[in-house]
Amino acid sequence: MVGSTVSPPWTYTLQLPQDPRAPGVARATLRNVLRVHGMPELTEIAELLASELVTNAYLYSSGPYSLRLRDAGRSRIRLSVWDTDPHIPAPFRWGAHTPEELAERGRGLYLVTLYAECWGAYPMRGGLPGQGGKLLWAECAAKTEETPPYGARWTRPTA
Repeated sequence: MVGSTVSPPWTYTLQLPQDPRAPGVARATLRNVLRVHGMPELTEIAELLASELVTNAYLYSSGPYSLRLRDAGRSRIRLSVWDTDPHIPAPFRWGAHTPEELAERGRGLYLVTLYAECWGAYPMRGGLPGQGGKLLWAECAAKTEETPPYGARWTRPTA
């Protein structure tokens, strides 16, 4: 009789400092996590999503931030970034507009909404000082014949 191995769900959290090298460290960590968990097909899209979320946290928050990688089942991953800035940026705010073609800012997170299967934002309130802020998240999955094109489904962000 051949035994089967059940892989339990996993979560990794990477604490990142206000350092210009931190987004690169986050991308390298993500690539390794996907490789060791047998999801290399997610690397390109997950790296884009994580890069935009982490870079946004680095640029617009003044304190530390973190990247969380979570197995969401069926060759799917959820990436979330917490930072200390409570402002939920466009396009994660409900009713935000598409950035102008020549806009110098705002296009990175717009890419997240185009390439993620679903995405959203949560304001974080209360707790100890420095524990507020926000959480931005996005999910991606391995492409299958049933998977709609990226950006076809989205989750209404919390205002």
